[in-house]
Amino acid sequence: MMHTLFYRAICRLTWLVITAGFLYAYPAFSAPDLGKIKLPPGFKIEIFADLSVQKGETWLGPRMMALDADGHLYVSATRSHQVLMLADIDGDGVADRVEVIAENLNAPHGLAFVDGALLIANQDGVVKLTKVGGKWSKPQPFITNLPTGGHTLKTIQLGADGFLYINVGSSCNVCVEADPLRATMLRYTKDGEPAGALTTLGRHQQSAIWARGLRNSQGFAWHPKTGAMYATNNGADNRSGTRGGAVNDELPPEHLNLVEPGKHYGWPYCWADPERQNMQVQDPNFVGEEGFCMGAAAVAMTFRAHTTPIGIAFLNKTNWPPAYKTDAIVALHGSWNRKQPAGYQLVRVKFAGDKPVGQEVFATGWLEGNQAWGRPVDVIVGKDGALYTSDDKLNVIYRIYYQR
Repeated sequence: MMHTLFYRAICRLTWLVITAGFLYAYPAFSAPDLGKIKLPPGFKIEIFADLSVQKGETWLGPRMMALDADGHLYVSATRSHQVLMLADIDGDGVADRVEVIAENLNAPHGLAFVDGALLIANQDGVVKLTKVGGKWSKPQPFITNLPTGGHTLKTIQLGADGFLYINVGSSCNVCVEADPLRATMLRYTKDGEPAGALTTLGRHQQSAIWARGLRNSQGFAWHPKTGAMYATNNGADNRSGTRGGAVNDELPPEHLNLVEPGKHYGWPYCWADPERQNMQVQDPNFVGEEGFCMGAAAVAMTFRAHTTPIGIAFLNKTNWPPAYKTDAIVALHGSWNRKQPAGYQLVRVKFAGDKPVGQEVFATGWLEGNQAWGRPVDVIVGKDGALYTSDDKLNVIYRIYYQR
């Protein structure tokens, strides 16, 4: 009897310790001190939606966003395998409710509205939702058999040319891919048919490959004036500038690419050299064919190594000062393996003559010392002209607006 009571006491104590540890590791949401976020004069930042705990529900990992025809904000909750609609009914800049549009998905990421339907990019393909009687249908297969594993998260966008674009990340850090769909940008028709850069004749199936050599391009947008496609891209980890040398945390730089049909953007053999007008240079520890890097597309702009640029949004539809309206904002999600962490901020990419010419920090403060309390992922301009930013670490959506 005493043995049984002792055993129960030990079990209960163990459960209390585990529970205490769980609550410590995953604390209830408490509003961060947004005063830590530094913005240019006149700009303000607020919490638009807290997705951590609401009425007993927790939605984890808000990532990519899209707007429906009514201006409602949709976001993928990747770690919860859901897609959410965040409605600001009274227009006060705070979401009034969170509605689950789809669940039990497969690592949902990118969202795109096409002719009233909602397309969701899972890791293995794209599913389609349509509205029936004012309610969203169950997800139906739309594009299937996309590669899984490695860089699994996929983004889908409707391009300025009326075609659908999907990124497929690499399966590895640095390698020669066996699957030609890896490390690419794909293009499809609105009906989900492959529409790649190389037109296939005869009995051969049309390829969907639009551009190659893109290790992981999760964010892309089209210039509002020229229609040019710009995509962020994450460089390889643990690289050195010399053969057999020590890892250099400043190599390789991250890229902003002007994505054009049929071009190769360097990975896994090359990266951009900012001191040589962003021309591609050879990775000394993973060498391709002689002259390969000279034939790779030059990079439009570089960011600091391992800062992980993801979301990009042009600012022409904001109600911000005119100087911003020709530019773009890029979200730097932040590093995971640098000795000195970097990123965790929003940067303004300046354009002149409709081309990127420089950059400056727009929002910073999520990184304090070596600890980050927030990680920006995606950026989108809302119907109200404000910039909405997802944060998959704090599980919130920010609203950044200009106040005269």
